[in-house]
Amino acid sequence: MGVPLISSPAFLVFFSFSTFCLLADPVLGITRHYKFDIKFHNVTRLCHTKSIVSVNGQFPGPRIIAREGDRLLIKVVNHVPNNITIHWHGIRQLRSGWADGPAYVTQCPIQTGQSYVYNFTIVGQRGTLFWHAHISWLRATVYGPIVILPKLGVPYPFAKPYREVLIIFGEWFNADPEAVISQALQTGGGPNVSDAYTINGLPGPLYNCSAKDTFKLKVKPGKTYLLRLINAALNDELFFSIANHTLTVVDVDAIYVKPFETETLLITPGQTTNVILKTKPSYPDATFFMTARPYVTGQGTFDNSTVAGILEYESPPDGLHSSISIKKLPLFKPILPALNDTSFATNFASKLRSLDSAQYPANVPQTVDKHFFFTVGLGTSPCQHNQTCQGPNGTKFAASVNNVSFAMPTTALLQAHFFGQSNGVYTPNFPGSPIIPFNYTGTPPNNTMVSNGTKVVVLPFNTSVELVMQDTSILGAESHPLHLHGFNFFVVGQGFGNLDRNKDPAKFNLVDPIERNTVGVPSGGWVAIRFVADNPGVWFMHCHLEVHTSWA
Repeated sequence: MGVPLISSPAFLVFFSFSTFCLLADPVLGITRHYKFDIKFHNVTRLCHTKSIVSVNGQFPGPRIIAREGDRLLIKVVNHVPNNITIHWHGIRQLRSGWADGPAYVTQCPIQTGQSYVYNFTIVGQRGTLFWHAHISWLRATVYGPIVILPKLGVPYPFAKPYREVLIIFGEWFNADPEAVISQALQTGGGPNVSDAYTINGLPGPLYNCSAKDTFKLKVKPGKTYLLRLINAALNDELFFSIANHTLTVVDVDAIYVKPFETETLLITPGQTTNVILKTKPSYPDATFFMTARPYVTGQGTFDNSTVAGILEYESPPDGLHSSISIKKLPLFKPILPALNDTSFATNFASKLRSLDSAQYPANVPQTVDKHFFFTVGLGTSPCQHNQTCQGPNGTKFAASVNNVSFAMPTTALLQAHFFGQSNGVYTPNFPGSPIIPFNYTGTPPNNTMVSNGTKVVVLPFNTSVELVMQDTSILGAESHPLHLHGFNFFVVGQGFGNLDRNKDPAKFNLVDPIERNTVGVPSGGWVAIRFVADNPGVWFMHCHLEVHTSWA
């Protein structure tokens, strides 16, 4: 079985929405215009040719490049039968909630033959983010990078690299991903897994028929390269490493961090990581694999394969190394952690600290106005009458937060709130803690059924929030990468087992915790985050494993 759904509530803040008129400030930056044409085009991978939905005929899609303070106007035109929206993942969208992009949360989808202009300004952010479709499973092929450079004249807080390189991980399905999830929703079971992982859309030589479809990074000796890593995969957290090379982490989710060295990193769907690669001082007479494979904690099936690219040093100008001899060079392969190496995942997460400098402070809320405790776990829902379902004991796989599985509305939540027409669309009564407490990571309860509803949490403007997200073992413990739209948050603590409210908060890091927009809830554990609700709007919070946001 695949990994079932976890849906989460939208965050709804009542505030004067007259502030949603966005005006460009010439002092902040320039206005950049992009046009995204959503079209079909043929792509061949694994000796399999199919028509995919893409942007401007590119897979992955075009890069968005801007500077901190720039305004972006991106016109999306839909030429395919599918409804479409685009989410600008990690962009704060300060006072521009209409541009966030999740279907039926901040907008109705863009229908065939229609267009929509996303209008937003990048405020206080610099680093790597990405954009992707935010409806059904279209983001399997509709995704691309966002590179946010510092303001003109503002340097990086590390030495300027010789070159910058984008590396975006994805998943390739020989089948139509829309058909894959449609079948799973009908049967109530797990969806079929992907056929390959990709680096910049290429599966690499470890897959059948793919040697020619390999990402190659050509480098020079004695140089530093800034690698901008993005996990755009649908359903898998990934380990990544480059053989015989050390990486220095300098940024995650467009937030500078205290630099630290590592040979391997872990990146969940929805996360980005910038690393510095220092190449060897002289030509090494070798080539090197860069590989990624999944970190797996759930009970279901998964794509147990490895994507590889090649790090290749440019031949020195001595005439002694021809292209033929380069092919004969030894190829070194990295050793990645075991598929279920939660110890590595925990240790890697513990190394992440905000830079917390005078220029880039960590403004962690020191006091809390509202505490929330969300259980995040798997569950079941009843099989429809006269239907055979493939979930546990003939049920449908489902999941919930505080036993509420999010029911996607047919009217956009932001629209309903703005026009004062929320009746019948959503209710403002999402539970702030489990209605029936239990031993969350211990022996599961007998009743695994979830409730369903379009319920939201309502936060007064400028409320300081502490949210603990607790994994459950109802149908097996599992890591969940939770993404909050419209905000960054500080990861002040995490642990295994059940949160001990009497002891664990004393160990929270309120000085330099990592700040990000997507965090992995540890398998069989909990994570605590803090943020200030300073961005009026309706904001979706959900697991970034796509299968988890598909089922309600």
